[in-house]
Amino acid sequence: MESVSRTYNPKEHEERLYAWWESQGFFRPETQERLGQTRPGLEPFVIAMPPPNVTGALHLGHAIMDAVEDFLIRYRRMQGYPTLWIPGTDHAGIATQSVVEKHLEESGISRSAMGRDAFVDEVWSWKEEYHGRISGQQRRMGIACDWERERFTLDPGLARAVLTSFVQLYREGLIYRGTYLVNWSPKLQTAISDLEVEYEEEEGLLYFFQYRLRDSDDYIPVATTRPETILGDTAVAVHPEDERYRHFIGQRVEVPLMGRSVPVIAEAEVDREFGTGALKVTPGHDHADYEIGRRHGLPSISIMDEHAILNEEAGAFQGLSREEGRRQVWAAMQERGLTLCTESHTVRVPRSQRSGEIVEPMLSTQWFVRMRDMAQAAAEAVRTGRIEIIPQRFESVYFHWLDNIRDWCISRQLWWGHRIPVWYGPDEAMFCAENEEEAHRMAARHYGESVALRQDPDVLDTWYSSSLWPFSTLGWPDETPDMRRFYPNTVMETGYDILFFWVARMIMMGLKFTGEIPFHTIYLHGLVRDADGRKMSKSLNNVIDPLDLIQEFGADPLRLSLLTGITPGNDMKLNRQRIESNRNFSNKMWNALRFLLPHLQRTTLSLRTDDDPFATVYALPDQDELSLPDRWILSRLSHAVSETTRLIESWQFGEAGSRLYDFLWHEMCDWYLEAAKISLNGEDEPARRRTTMVLAHTLETGVRLLHPFMPFLTEAIWQHLPGLTAPIRTLMLARWPEPAGSAEGAERDFGLLQRIVRTVRNARSEHRIDPGLRLTARIETRDQGALLEANRAILCALARLDPERLTISSEVDAADDSLVLAVERLKIHLPWSGFVDVEAELTRLRKELAKISAHAERARNLLANEQFLAKAPEAVINRERAGYARLQNEVAQVQSRMEQLESRT
Repeated sequence: MESVSRTYNPKEHEERLYAWWESQGFFRPETQERLGQTRPGLEPFVIAMPPPNVTGALHLGHAIMDAVEDFLIRYRRMQGYPTLWIPGTDHAGIATQSVVEKHLEESGISRSAMGRDAFVDEVWSWKEEYHGRISGQQRRMGIACDWERERFTLDPGLARAVLTSFVQLYREGLIYRGTYLVNWSPKLQTAISDLEVEYEEEEGLLYFFQYRLRDSDDYIPVATTRPETILGDTAVAVHPEDERYRHFIGQRVEVPLMGRSVPVIAEAEVDREFGTGALKVTPGHDHADYEIGRRHGLPSISIMDEHAILNEEAGAFQGLSREEGRRQVWAAMQERGLTLCTESHTVRVPRSQRSGEIVEPMLSTQWFVRMRDMAQAAAEAVRTGRIEIIPQRFESVYFHWLDNIRDWCISRQLWWGHRIPVWYGPDEAMFCAENEEEAHRMAARHYGESVALRQDPDVLDTWYSSSLWPFSTLGWPDETPDMRRFYPNTVMETGYDILFFWVARMIMMGLKFTGEIPFHTIYLHGLVRDADGRKMSKSLNNVIDPLDLIQEFGADPLRLSLLTGITPGNDMKLNRQRIESNRNFSNKMWNALRFLLPHLQRTTLSLRTDDDPFATVYALPDQDELSLPDRWILSRLSHAVSETTRLIESWQFGEAGSRLYDFLWHEMCDWYLEAAKISLNGEDEPARRRTTMVLAHTLETGVRLLHPFMPFLTEAIWQHLPGLTAPIRTLMLARWPEPAGSAEGAERDFGLLQRIVRTVRNARSEHRIDPGLRLTARIETRDQGALLEANRAILCALARLDPERLTISSEVDAADDSLVLAVERLKIHLPWSGFVDVEAELTRLRKELAKISAHAERARNLLANEQFLAKAPEAVINRERAGYARLQNEVAQVQSRMEQLESRT
């Protein structure tokens, strides 16, 4: 049998195993079906990977997505479902164009100087480089996706899906062109989606000023955070029930500095508690004001150009930036006696996620999708249970967004992306077609002759093409075999932060174009944060590169850390200590294999298949041959199988991983393996063979359970176990285990042995007994004597008792000089003379007590210091309080040990 290294080295296995898996086609459903691994009657289990942007390297957010989806795919594959995981990447219009522009600018090259075609060629080159880098990172994570079905949102097939869907929506009147208020990025020179706007709280001012009535000195006091937008006001709104201003409703007031009169209107949406309770209405530069303007038929005035420079509508302030315009407008109002005061105020500032500058709500002519009917259908799919959202609490958020949805602005003023398939004739007549040739035919019929056409310069919002992802990746609009076989998808797994912007739109588009829901279940994971709970960012210098972690620890410890750290919809904290602990777990499992292998060399194990070669397992001895530890570990194994499966089925992957970790490390390795050494190292050949069979069966089944969490380690271990690879070749095609039934009596009896051993071990630790010293012990029990006698060897081995000086009796001398330990209805007597020099130990404990007491006194004095409590951060104070409590506990423990010893003198 092949020898194995002393410690598990991921670099010896991960890339080698992944290359083998991929070359053998194990990630493909066709391979499962060809080998006969799929079970009859099971529908395909399908995931379409949320496509990462081709802007650069992946981060931990992608790593958690990869870990969860790979976990689900491997788990369902082992259950016999035909599994398909479709990988792919997103062209990410704004993000990728911004990155490439910045890269070119560093070399002194501008996009405008290059021209559209040359620039797009440059972005394609960038895509090819980073696409390869991304897929390389994903392979290092070990993800079992079908690379032969990999897609990119600008691929010809997906581009055709985009064109087909656009033309259909346009011809049904659901896509239209209009001028509305959008989020405008002055630096990127494009409209951007709500998702690409990040709100930051910043210290600013609230400006109070007078809105004077026309032909009167009376005024309405108004407050604003943006004085420059006063120039574009078209009304002042007050709440209809506000007694302060009701008499102004219907009158007209003059816009400060502009000499333009505007009406005072009644509006129930006005917040009477904010500012003065009166609201200036600027429909051309505020989303809420825009809606008010639409309800009241107000004009919308845009006072800025596309660079956020004040334009001719700003009058004397034309040519100023927003910031300078704010200063000069306020100064001019002060000169005219129109100002009242200013107050410090925390402002929610909208900034572009990509470029960082302040986003300006602006009127712009864009392309929109009418959303109301599609949104109602998407909401109904969840309300009726056709689609399940996990965790369920996100349903209310989902419904609120859909019930209050606005039409979707789908056009972007970019060069990289899907070009709007609309051409304009000489008189601006529009022709929507899937290609230019069709547009020319349409134009010729319209004009009666051939004319020159120009295509709309804009591209589609990235979210438009990705909203088609669940079915465009399967060949839609054609009725392909993949569409028939794998649509709808089974699960959409993604971050909760894009539930609206992507997931909801996929549901709308899926229902619209296929008549089917795009997936049955939405699983939302949270964000990965650092050990202190902070969002990872470059400014905080706490960003962790998953490849760095894989290089240091291996992919499996990172995967297990991510999977056991999550609960649906909640953020998780990640630090290196957690990953390092899981690397130690890898070595623990590897050492269990190393321990077993020499015994396997001496034993020929039989296999049990139950007529299913993919369910091949090591056969077990007859039930009546099993020892108490054997029966206990097999019962605990059955519990581990049923609990792990139950938790996975209820979407509690983290809890499933933690329970399995505890079983493998503590129950299998710490307890059973140590108990097994008695038989394995003994002279009783039948007992040795029996124990080898049980240990091999337990390890192999445990490895199956662990495979979706840690695929590389488990495959490496499984490949070393003899006799298993012949029928199925790879662990990923082995059957997921089934529970075999529990043995309550064995668990109860072995549990008593465990409690005895733990109690003795705790006493040894508390009294600093030499770990190598075998103790004299007398156990007093009235009803467990037979059980303890039958397992004397286990007690002596695990508790380090002297077998020659262990007495098990129903009667013990009550006057003996022993440390007495109670375990349920029995008592353990450990003679003091057998392990401690009382005077020497008392001397040591007095010194320890003095040292701990001094630390405790210093901590007490610090916490009594009023200046410290007033000035120190709360986290520091809490840390000191916790430390003081710990020291007090240590003092009590030492004093208790001293009292016990002093009673012996």
